[in-house]
Amino acid sequence: NDGQFELSFPEGLEPGMYRLRIGAKKINLVFDQNESLVKVDGDLNTIQSFDYQVEGSPSSQQYTEFMKGLVTQSINPNEIGGYVAQDGTSPMLGLAISYQILGRNAQFLNVLKTAQTKMSEAYPTSEYSNDFATFVAQTEATVAQQMASERIAVGQEAPDIRLPNPQGKEMALSELRGKVVLLDFWASWCGPCRRENPNVVRVYNKYKDRGFTVFSVSLDGLDSRTKARFSSEEQAQQQLESSRDRWVKAIEQDGLPWQYHVSDLKKWECAPAQEYGVRSIPRTFLIDRDGKIAAINLRGAEALEQELLKLL
Repeated sequence: NDGQFELSFPEGLEPGMYRLRIGAKKINLVFDQNESLVKVDGDLNTIQSFDYQVEGSPSSQQYTEFMKGLVTQSINPNEIGGYVAQDGTSPMLGLAISYQILGRNAQFLNVLKTAQTKMSEAYPTSEYSNDFATFVAQTEATVAQQMASERIAVGQEAPDIRLPNPQGKEMALSELRGKVVLLDFWASWCGPCRRENPNVVRVYNKYKDRGFTVFSVSLDGLDSRTKARFSSEEQAQQQLESSRDRWVKAIEQDGLPWQYHVSDLKKWECAPAQEYGVRSIPRTFLIDRDGKIAAINLRGAEALEQELLKLL
């Protein structure tokens, strides 16, 4: 009746991000110092403007001040990014700021990486750390794709790719300079890729003696988020080997006769896929004898053959 209430957690709360809801209103809290008594003092009518005080939780109060500063435009995100990168900043507060303020912004990618390193060191087994690592990896991939969209275009030189084949031998796209190459991003688990493979095989067999070949990059494997779900490194490694086996089996089943099959077994975190801006598969790039991109995402034997004949 007097506008006050108290919540008790006798066993305390794990470090993390918490949300206190009062009807439709909400207050975000960041606990990271084994807080035992936290007091929030404010008016329900102004809570959404972050016009309240938090006592007993320094990180929660700092978070609130940052959010209020953004609302009132008395602080800009660059200042906040600099704060997150400082050595003394709480890892959990850095996490909260990264999620709620910095987001997937290319400008703050290095700040996000710093915050993620702090979290992993402070809370190595926490789900917060695992999820944040995935968030940062996805942000990095998004940034790479944005950059790739500007760099990967018809007429531009195709960036080199160096990855191991199933036997572990490194193979490079640049080794094929002087040939016309179809750079093909695919995976054993990709139905459309598997259905497209017969078309690629047909064209390869028809023109391989005229200087045409294929460089296949598989997106099989495990990304960092999937690997983090396994209880041990051994289990993750076993799953990785199973994925590798499925990749090799798909090569055999689909009868892909060319020599160049490579993968870093990181699924969508595959570095060349990010560099080439690959968001879906199959994704192909026809590269001329000088190493320049001549066509992108040709589907079907007829479309591929039509463009290929212009280059042979």
